[in-house]
Amino acid sequence: MLTHIDKNNNPTMVDITDKKMTSRAATASTTIFLPQSIIEVIHDGDIKTKKGSVIQTAIIAGTMAVKKTHELIPFCHPIAIDSIKFKTDFEGNYLRICCEVKNSGKTGVEMEALQGVSVAALTVYDMCKAMSHDIRIELTQLEKKTGGKEDFIRN
Repeated sequence: MLTHIDKNNNPTMVDITDKKMTSRAATASTTIFLPQSIIEVIHDGDIKTKKGSVIQTAIIAGTMAVKKTHELIPFCHPIAIDSIKFKTDFEGNYLRICCEVKNSGKTGVEMEALQGVSVAALTVYDMCKAMSHDIRIELTQLEKKTGGKEDFIRN
């Protein structure tokens, strides 16, 4: 069942009036392929460019994006966010970014976590594109969600 379609087939925001307040969390990740020219400028776990610290800027951009999800995704509710945490790892030519979002509310934070990693990845691309356009944002996905009707953990 599509929750954002009403009985008349019109788009609608889900009515959360009768939902219970629960603790909710979601983690999303994205993987970015970086060509060798960018790998060569990684120092101390960050990509250093003329524009500044790429990872730190991506985390800030991702954090801002999480807080604005309801402004960009039409049927997302504006919600209070209790916590936003980012983790980054380099493995070979790949950068993996994870974002965990938590709240206590009537609706989950999956879209916020996905929005956070998506904007963080786009920020990496933007800050590094002068070195190479062979950057690929390859996989963005929900890893885990807890709270609400059911939990989800990707195997």
